[in-house]
Formats: sequence, structure tokens, C-alpha cells
Amino acid sequence: MKNPFALKMLASAWWRFVDKKQYRAYKQQIYREKIDTFLTENIILTLDEIKDIATRNKRLNFLHSGNAGDIIYALPVIKQLSAEVDVPLNLLLKLNQPLRLAQGMTHPLNNVMLNTATANLIKPLLDAQPYLTSCEIYTNQPIDINLTLFRKAGIKQDRGNIARWNFYTTGVTADLSKPWLFAEPDNAYAGKIILARSSRYNNPIIDYSFLAAYDNIVFIGVKSEYETMKKDIPNLEWLQVKDFKQMAEVIAGCKFFIGNQSFPFSIAEGLKVKRVLETYHAAPNVVVEGPNGYDFYFQKPFEAIVKELNKA
Repeated sequence: MKNPFALKMLASAWWRFVDKKQYRAYKQQIYREKIDTFLTENIILTLDEIKDIATRNKRLNFLHSGNAGDIIYALPVIKQLSAEVDVPLNLLLKLNQPLRLAQGMTHPLNNVMLNTATANLIKPLLDAQPYLTSCEIYTNQPIDINLTLFRKAGIKQDRGNIARWNFYTTGVTADLSKPWLFAEPDNAYAGKIILARSSRYNNPIIDYSFLAAYDNIVFIGVKSEYETMKKDIPNLEWLQVKDFKQMAEVIAGCKFFIGNQSFPFSIAEGLKVKRVLETYHAAPNVVVEGPNGYDFYFQKPFEAIVKELNKA
């Protein structure tokens, strides 16, 4: 057997069952080898280094090639830097990077993280952020800060807080209890509960059918997700937004928002509206921070939170 990866997998499986102490040491060794290779690229930054880059280049160009939600969770670093440097801050979106899904998972974009259609949906929202000078598609422009380094840096992506991952590779820390996303509220939804639930990140012990007793719920998300939820909530309305800027305006203006660990919740979290998060037990990597935030693992607290918020 000459395949190095296959040999490592075989060795890992052997030690896992024969000697657990040796297995842990072996996993640490593999991790260290991976990180040592990553660190040789010398691409981890500090705030002072970023300030030097901004002074030298008279701009900061940020690259992001990830999912739409990952882009929203990367914005706190850019917003914080807008207070640290006085240069244009430009976000460049790299398209069609491969997406690896866990077995049994599906994604609206299938096998890529960001395509042209989704970039066109998110761009109006990003263009509306006061701390961003521009948002464009990446076409080999010079890059100062890569906001997807966390994918190579050995950071466990099934836990922790997505919004902090870029803190580790830039040396920039933002206050995540404060809004980092801004949208004009659509007051037409002031009395509505906005709901979003993707097919991924579903807590299997949670049942949404109790929401059928509420007559003010509007679903945002793709049609297939809406049709799935409507089976449990027959009176559910569906809003098909024209872009993510409109989605943010609806969420900003609603009574409160309910969602799982999918893109619409990233908007609610960034806006700091009243929001309720369905935490996914197998990958709790979205964290509610700051005022107006609620999260749940179990059915009884979920129903109680919704009942209380709907009173207001």
C-alpha cells in the first residue's frame, strides 16, 4: 500500500482499537504535522501587521470563498478594522469553491460553497453595510486578508463559534454582543414571526407543529424547505425574497425570528433582533451573543420562549 493518506487512516484505525493512549498521541502528531505545514506559509496576522498593510497599500482587500452564512459571520472583523484603519475596505467573493458535506447532508448549492446566483443575492446586503467600501467578485485582485484561512488552520468547525474563527487568524477581536449588520426595518412585518429552517442542522427531538396555533408566522427560505415546514404548520405563509438585503429588512422589522443554524439566522444574529436559535446537537457552532437572543436544545423551553415573545 503506497498511498500515504490510506496508510495514515489504517494506522489511526489500528491504534484506535488496540491502544487508545497511543491513538490519542497519534492524532496529536497528525494534527501537529498539519498545523506545522500551515504555519510555514506565514499567513497568520496580527492587528499591528494589518495596520502596516493598510498604510502600505492604502486599502485592505478581504477575500472570502465560503458559504453565505460564513460571509456574514466574517463581517465583525471587517467592521472592527473600520475603526482601526482609515483606508477603503473591499470584500472580494471567490466563487465555485468545492463544498464537502457530511454523509446524509444536503445543501441548496449542491457541491460548491458560493456560486454566481448566491453572490448576486448577498451583494446588495453587503453593499449596504456602512463600513464596506465595495463588494465585488474575485478576479485575481490583490488580497491582503484571507477570511477563509480557518478552513486550513486546524480549527474544529463542528463546535465553538463561527463568528470567532477569523479572530484566530487575524488577531482582530470584535464585540459580538453588538450589531455588525445593518438593515432598514420593513415595518410591514412588525407583527409577524419570521421562521427559517434549512434541511441541514435539524435537532431530531424538536417538533415545530405547535406553531400551527399561531396565525402570524411567515417562512423565508427555499421552496422545498417551506413545503416541508408547511406539513407541520398548515397555515404557514411563504415569502420569496428578491435578495438577501430584503431578507435582512424583513428580519429587522419582524416581531421576532426563529431559525436553525443556517444563513437566515446569521442575519438575525448580526442585526441583534429578537431571535430564537434551534441548536444542532451534533455541531453547535453558532452561538447567540448579546441582547434579545435565545437558544434551545429541547422542546419545552422552545415552546415557552415562543409563547413569551409573542405576548409582547
